[in-house]
Amino acid sequence: MSTNLRFGWTTGACATAATTAAYTALLTGEFPDPVRIVLPKGQTPSFALARESLAPDESGAERAFAAIVKDAGDDPDVTHLALVGSTVRRGAPGSGVVFEAGPGVGTVTKPGLPLPVGEPAINPVPRQMMREHIARVAAEHGGSGDVVVSISVEHGEELARKTWNPRLGILGGLSILGTTGIVVPYSCSAWIDSIRRGIDVARAQGYRHVAGCTGSTSEKVAAEVHGLPEDALLDMGDFAGAVLKYLRRHPVPRLTIAGGIGKLSKLADGHLDLHSGRSQVNLDFLASLVDDPALAKAVTEANTALGALQVCQAAGVPLGDLVAERAKATADDVLRGEPITVDIIVIDRAGSIVGRA
Repeated sequence: MSTNLRFGWTTGACATAATTAAYTALLTGEFPDPVRIVLPKGQTPSFALARESLAPDESGAERAFAAIVKDAGDDPDVTHLALVGSTVRRGAPGSGVVFEAGPGVGTVTKPGLPLPVGEPAINPVPRQMMREHIARVAAEHGGSGDVVVSISVEHGEELARKTWNPRLGILGGLSILGTTGIVVPYSCSAWIDSIRRGIDVARAQGYRHVAGCTGSTSEKVAAEVHGLPEDALLDMGDFAGAVLKYLRRHPVPRLTIAGGIGKLSKLADGHLDLHSGRSQVNLDFLASLVDDPALAKAVTEANTALGALQVCQAAGVPLGDLVAERAKATADDVLRGEPITVDIIVIDRAGSIVGRA
C-alpha cells in the first residue's frame, strides 16, 4: 500500500531490539549498536541504542539494560518518541524466558484479553519475537537462554491514560504491542483508495470472490478457508463500509468478510468504521443476542468482546455465529440488493474460527 506516509516501528519491535542488545551485552560485555532484529515477515531493521548500562544490581547479580526511542513514523501514535527499555538478568536454570512489567508497562487485571490476569501487558507476538531473539543470541554466544526480561516505557503510566488500557483493566502503564513489528501510518483517504484499487485489480483479474480482512491473521484464515489468491485479499482494516460501498457500485459475485470478534461485533451492531477511536464494542448489544437472562448479564459484565465470547462458549452458546449472522445482515443492508453473496468468518486472537454465517 502506498500512503506517502512514513512507516514506523511497534513497541514490540523496539522491546525486541532492546532485549537483544541487553542480552548480548550480558553474555559478551558489549552492546551491539545499532542492533539488528528480524521481524515476523522477514524484514531486518536496525535500531540505534539511546541508553545502555551493564552493572550488578543490589544483590550483586549482573544485569544489562538497553533502551531505544520509538519511531512511529507518521502515525499519530501515543508512544511516538517514547523510550522503550529492556533489563535482562540471568534466570534460574531451565526457567526459559520470564517476562516482567517494568516501570511504565501495565499489568493485566481483567479476563478477556490474550494474556492471563496478573501477567505483564506484553502481547503474545512481541513475547515470541523476544524469545526467538534470545535463543539466537544464546546460540551465538553460548548462553543458556534462561533469563528474566523486564520491559519498561519511560512515562508509560502517564501515556497509558490516553489509551483504552485503564478501561480494559490494564493498569500501571502501556501495553507492548505489534503483530508485524511495523506501524502502518493511519491515513483514511489513502487506505480507502487502496481498498478500491484492490477491488479494481481483483475484478480486472476476473476474480469472482474477494475477501475483506481486518488484519493479517484474518487474511490468512480467509485465504486458507477459501483458497483465495493474494490479490483477491483486500486489506480492509477498519473500513468495512469502504469495501461494501465500493462493491455495491463495482460488484463481484462473492464477498467474504473476516475479522476478530471485537471488530465484527461492531459491524454486527451496524458500525461501518471499526476503528476503536470511532466505534466501541457494545456489550449490551452482544447481550441482546443471548436468550438466557443470566448469561446475558454475564456478557454485559465481560471486559471485552473476547471475554463475552469466552463466557458464551463456556455456556455452550455460539456467540460467534450470532455475531456473524448480524454482521452479514449489516453487510447485506449496505449492498442494497446487489447480487453479491456475503459470508462472514469470525476468529479469535489465535486465528481459530469461532463464528460463521
